[in-house]
Amino acid sequence: MKRPIDGFVFDLDGTVYLGEAALPGAVAGIKALRQRNKRVLFVSNKPLEPRQAYAAKLTRLGIPTREAEVITSAFVLGHHLARTEPELNYYVIGEENLLAELRSHGLKVVPELLEQDPKDVIEPEGIDAVVVAFDRTLDYRKLNTAYQALLQGARFFATNADKACPMPGGSIPDAGATITALEHITGRSLEMIAGKPSSLITQVALDRLELPAERCMMVGDRLETDILMGQQAGMATAVTLTGVSSREDVATMDTPPDYVVENIGEIPDLIE
Repeated sequence: MKRPIDGFVFDLDGTVYLGEAALPGAVAGIKALRQRNKRVLFVSNKPLEPRQAYAAKLTRLGIPTREAEVITSAFVLGHHLARTEPELNYYVIGEENLLAELRSHGLKVVPELLEQDPKDVIEPEGIDAVVVAFDRTLDYRKLNTAYQALLQGARFFATNADKACPMPGGSIPDAGATITALEHITGRSLEMIAGKPSSLITQVALDRLELPAERCMMVGDRLETDILMGQQAGMATAVTLTGVSSREDVATMDTPPDYVVENIGEIPDLIE
């Protein structure tokens, strides 16, 4: 039975594109939805680029997109912490875009990496909170600094907890690997995740779409983040088989998604 859906939230990696190529059905499917005056939003847990870079990439791949139509875990984290914990000193396991995003919200990131000698010791007493993200520059110094700060009682936040990031030819470790390591060695538990499936990123998405959850559909390739986020919010859900999930994975779920599709191109046929 087709459902009346007016807004769509799309994951990016493994759903809309992989690497520098749009996935089958993505361009035509999203174009068809827009031609029917459906609202479209793109959400990524990856904090490696600013929102305008994702919008530019989508446009380059044939899906014209404005910055306002993109939400990232880095943006949501900065927005949330600026409202709730603006006075803390943050130590970040993350790349330069995340540091810049947090600074743009008026948050203090320590140390200011451009001024800090990489060999200098960072005293954990000056760190109020640790933020963990996907970081391809992760080294022992970063891990040890976060470890020492958490032992001293620092707060513990993350952009996302994805175990791996899909890439052409395979996957690479994501923030979840670092989070698990720090939880294991400190005995601490992560306090807050900004990205999918967090209610924080869900609420930002619904606010941007200006629609109730029951009139929206979450489309993604990950059952534990994309689909769970949509289910928890009360959205319709569709998993694509262009990324990490398979029909066999879906078959093991107690609460499967509403739809299983080969790719985004099938989405317009599912709705009124």
